[in-house]
Amino acid sequence: MLHVVHHADYMAPRPDRGTFRFDKYYLVMEELRGSGAAITEHAPQPMPREWLEAVHCPDYVDEVFRAEVPRHKERRIGFPVTPAITSRVRHTNGGTWLAAQLARRHGYAANSAAGSHHALHDTGAGYCVFNDLAVTANRLIAERHAGRVLIVDLDVHQGDGTASLTAGREDVFTLSLHAEKNFPVRKARSSLDIGLPDGLDDDGYMAALTRHLPEVLADFAPDFVLYQAGVDPHADDKLGRLALSDAGLAMRDRFVIAESRRRALPVASALGGGYGDDPRAVAARHAASMLAMAAQNAAFPPPPATSGG
Repeated sequence: MLHVVHHADYMAPRPDRGTFRFDKYYLVMEELRGSGAAITEHAPQPMPREWLEAVHCPDYVDEVFRAEVPRHKERRIGFPVTPAITSRVRHTNGGTWLAAQLARRHGYAANSAAGSHHALHDTGAGYCVFNDLAVTANRLIAERHAGRVLIVDLDVHQGDGTASLTAGREDVFTLSLHAEKNFPVRKARSSLDIGLPDGLDDDGYMAALTRHLPEVLADFAPDFVLYQAGVDPHADDKLGRLALSDAGLAMRDRFVIAESRRRALPVASALGGGYGDDPRAVAARHAASMLAMAAQNAAFPPPPATSGG
């Protein structure tokens, strides 16, 4: 059973300016619904303002809520923040939080959007408005659902916003495997950064992941895992520089779930990046990613009722 979080507001009307495509979000759900797999859909509530302000600058949060983000910040984000976008990002952030709550009960759950790892303290960037990973990690700890949260970021781009928003925290660990020469040009410092060379294939990627993830899990000893499961390391991705195949992405995702769940750790995934001229093909990669993780999760018993709290 795949427990997936989705909301109609994830498909915000495309703004007049910007190149980001929002159509993949309904296409992902079409792929999941047409897969024949057992899925249960859950609708999130919008993220409370005070939860966002605990991580982001309150003045910036106010700009987004009023849909009056300055033009220079909108340029960094990549599209204007309209009222529809405001509702969207509140729901996508609420979606990662709900996925985390579902993961505590079922072992694994997915948000069909978000993974907005470039959003910074006082501005968005790189198609990201609010950083759902940092906000959810902060809230899990504040609510005593977790004492130590590991954020595994396997998007092709470094999670610079997440790294900067959680810098100095001993209760949050950020692991980022990314294409070293890709965006952002100026990298932040994650707890552990693994910069990968252009064109790295399945074998090279898995060698890096299987070396570092088990070590981090053993040394940091988290009790919750947030996973940014971007599919842009795929060889055909428009904005990627790596060369993973469909099988390679599936190996990656199953490994993250298996290593986490055999330690009885809940895992909540966020969609992350995936770009191309054919949005249906990109959506199929995202859907396959979530289904692979749900299938791997089925090999493990659900977490104990007291897990993380």
